[in-house]
Amino acid sequence: MAGKGRGSGGGRQRGSTGSGPVVGQVDGGAAELAPDRERARAWTLLIDGAPQSHVDLADPTYLDFAYQRRIGHLIDLVAPARQPLNVVHLGGGAFTLARYTAAARPRSTQQVVEIDAALVAFVREHLPLDPQARVRVRAVDARAGLAKVPDGWADLVIADVFSGARTPAHLTSAEFLDDVRRALAPGGWYVANLADGPPLAHLKGQIATAASRFEHLALAADPVVWRAKRFGNAVLVAADRELPVAEFTRRVASDPHPGRVEHGRALADFAGGAAPVADASAVASPEPPPSVFG
Repeated sequence: MAGKGRGSGGGRQRGSTGSGPVVGQVDGGAAELAPDRERARAWTLLIDGAPQSHVDLADPTYLDFAYQRRIGHLIDLVAPARQPLNVVHLGGGAFTLARYTAAARPRSTQQVVEIDAALVAFVREHLPLDPQARVRVRAVDARAGLAKVPDGWADLVIADVFSGARTPAHLTSAEFLDDVRRALAPGGWYVANLADGPPLAHLKGQIATAASRFEHLALAADPVVWRAKRFGNAVLVAADRELPVAEFTRRVASDPHPGRVEHGRALADFAGGAAPVADASAVASPEPPPSVFG
């Protein structure tokens, strides 16, 4: 989950390695960079106390959050190792996944679309991007920014957009995915961080929506999320070419917090006949319960 906002930044010195937190005000509330006590140059971005991203400036390939590790696996698997990619990131946070891509796949060209210009400035000041990384940041709405991506440009479109702790309605529809498909190169992948809790109606609707636009899908989530026992994140990947499901499954199962991957008929059965979401009927993803961040 990720918070978005606009406001005035503030805090400590650029690229701080001090022991105290860095604070600032953004549209979504109070932004804080909390130092990682176990990693000297690592920080967690929080908005109003809710963790959004983790960044290790000394090792951008280190992904602390489980859902970001799963997206990292997909960045690794979409093309042969080290091959540069064209990537669109919808939602910026602390640019964790853009940093990972730049480190794992040098010479990649990336566009980050993040509506909150103040959050962008806050992160740039305190967690500066590698000046050698080919990362362009646009401070506009995710769907408006996606519309500016040239046809067939992207090898990968990653959606990790939250307003507060909810995905905005206009980023959940089949029409949104039509523009994702337009921006994707032949064989490109769409990856989305989804958040839902019991009874998982939003998640099932997102699976049905993606299935209405892409031929192949896979979804990774914690077992307790699959069983609708608690609120959590799920990572969806969709493409018009066969996905490396076996290798993705192996990697997700080997994570520090192991997850499960479903695809094909099993995933369709899980969606249970849910209907695709259209712009006219789209709603934001559910609000997480307070206990999620407690």
